Amino acid sequence: MIFLRLAWKSLRNRLLATSLTALSIALSVALLLSVERTRRAAEEGFMSAISRTDLIVGGRTGPLQLILYTVFNLGNATHNISWESYQDWAKNPMVEWTIPYSLGDSYKGYRVVATNGDFFTHYRFRGDRAVEFAEGVKPNGLWDVVLGAEVARRLSHRVGDDIVLSHGATKGESFQDHRDKPFKITGFLRPTGTPIDRSVYITLPGMEALHIDWQDGAAPTAAKRVAADSLKVENLKIHTITAFFLRTKSRIETLRLQREINTYKEEPLLAIIPGATLQELWHSLGYAERVLRLISALVVVVGFAAMLIALTTTLNERRREMAILRSLGAGGGRMVGLLVFESGLLTLAGIAGGTALSLGAFAALGPWLENEFGFYLVGPALTGIDLLVLTGIFLGGLLIGLVPAVRAQRQALKDGLSVRT
Repeated sequence: MIFLRLAWKSLRNRLLATSLTALSIALSVALLLSVERTRRAAEEGFMSAISRTDLIVGGRTGPLQLILYTVFNLGNATHNISWESYQDWAKNPMVEWTIPYSLGDSYKGYRVVATNGDFFTHYRFRGDRAVEFAEGVKPNGLWDVVLGAEVARRLSHRVGDDIVLSHGATKGESFQDHRDKPFKITGFLRPTGTPIDRSVYITLPGMEALHIDWQDGAAPTAAKRVAADSLKVENLKIHTITAFFLRTKSRIETLRLQREINTYKEEPLLAIIPGATLQELWHSLGYAERVLRLISALVVVVGFAAMLIALTTTLNERRREMAILRSLGAGGGRMVGLLVFESGLLTLAGIAGGTALSLGAFAALGPWLENEFGFYLVGPALTGIDLLVLTGIFLGGLLIGLVPAVRAQRQALKDGLSVRT
């Protein structure tokens, strides 16, 4: 108890320096914990962007490219799948359900996805969460469109507004718009924290009608343009789609079905297991994760350096204090113990403050991070690895305290009591 009283009075006597030192450690710890939890949240959000889907099927390409343009709206397909091939696999006795996907157009930089009602019925993310509507209903008519949460929020649309889609996936305004065939907004989706928020959904017949008078990607002339009001769903035939998702009736049939699709003789197809491909994609981005951890470790080192500077600087002011304690019978070991104990208290205060700051920030910003960036905050706030790291930081703080402690021990009694001029 005497060590605690002496250390507390000493630290309180140097309140400003003590507070700044503890603050530097707290900020370092908060950044370290925040980066680690952000990494876990980003990985969880990334891995759970699609769930309860056993296979994603597209044209023959690379697995990473296939999952990027179907799940994350990044890139484009090399070629499409015929509607006949899709129907063939959709009717396979091993398949429980399918979701067709047709890509190619955009709206003010957001990807347009043509699908059917099965998307709103069967698509799942983050376990068993379904796509829900914040307002309105799903697209049923030929010129109906539904906006993802981010698209609706940033473009300030309302249900009933007319919008004009653009030909081709672009990042901004397109030079080729389908102005003769506007769509009417029938609903908005709830925020999901996934690429769904940044997508625009129409029907498969709507995508077909949009391009019925386009030849080889070229806009029609005025003479060849087909009026929107002359098109009817029953008169349209779907020719191709970009990809489709499927779920098997039994998980043990997944690998068998994947092999059969990959060896399909009618046309070259590729079937991938989303979970395995997402894991591969995440590992390919591991360098960014390592950089973040390195930066966090360097920040902790800077915090320790600040504490070392503070303890060493104030040591010169405490020489008389050290000398008085030694004259009262405090041995060198006790002097070292006192300074190391003070260092431990500072480190412990920094760890407590940094942990509280990190937990408080995530508690306050959690919903915003999930909706804005897709950070899925699940699991414990502090993992076993986090506690191990914090223990290491505490031990590091004790070791830092040895440097000024050993220096103080070597100071002679007369040096502390003598008056310097």
